[in-house]
Amino acid sequence: MSTFLWIIFPYLCLASFFIGLVWRYRFDQFGWTSRSSQMYEDRVLAVASPLFHFGILGVFAGHFLGLVIPESATVALGVPESTYHLIAEVGGVATGLMTVVGLLLLIARRGLTLSIFQQTTRMDVVMYLLLAGVIALGMYNTIGLNVLGPGYDYRLDVSVWFRGVFLLQPDAGLIASADLSFQIHALLAFGLVAVMPYTRLVHLLSVPLGYLIRPYVVYRTRDDDPGARPERRGWGRLGF
Repeated sequence: MSTFLWIIFPYLCLASFFIGLVWRYRFDQFGWTSRSSQMYEDRVLAVASPLFHFGILGVFAGHFLGLVIPESATVALGVPESTYHLIAEVGGVATGLMTVVGLLLLIARRGLTLSIFQQTTRMDVVMYLLLAGVIALGMYNTIGLNVLGPGYDYRLDVSVWFRGVFLLQPDAGLIASADLSFQIHALLAFGLVAVMPYTRLVHLLSVPLGYLIRPYVVYRTRDDDPGARPERRGWGRLGF
């Protein structure tokens, strides 16, 4: 079971991720989108979307530093472990709370707005459940264990195992001895990676470079004779 969970399962998830991307790009390019629901409701979205997206960017940055950058590298750069953990905890709590609030608002908006709820697919439900589970456990690990609890240095085992997966040298013993909440967090995160290509989350992999060089969008009136429109009280455009 340990071999399956910490060696086979991550590679199955990564295989699903890459195969899904190829399939989606070849057969569903028009569906490669976040399937925006702004046209149905925009007041809550204007608050929830920035909170979630800026929060999740901060969470990704924190995970990159904690999982990809070895502890020896930060020590070599002269960053004491106490300073690193302080920065990680403050940044993790701040960006995590932004993400949680944004996600709760997005879920409430989708559930309480009938027109948006009717557009919700089964894969949306799966995605939201996995995403909520990953974020909830991440907040517990940050606040419950490291801020309020005894503390847990995941860079000694979880991070080493994570890097080993991508270096094709995974050590199941490292993650198998880690705290249970970190284990479940890792499994749900890989599960989320596995389903990402088949959900609206695929838009995270799109970089709108074409937007920088695209031509201007020209808007024209649909009136055949704009001058024939009835006059309205108030300020009007001058004729020069």
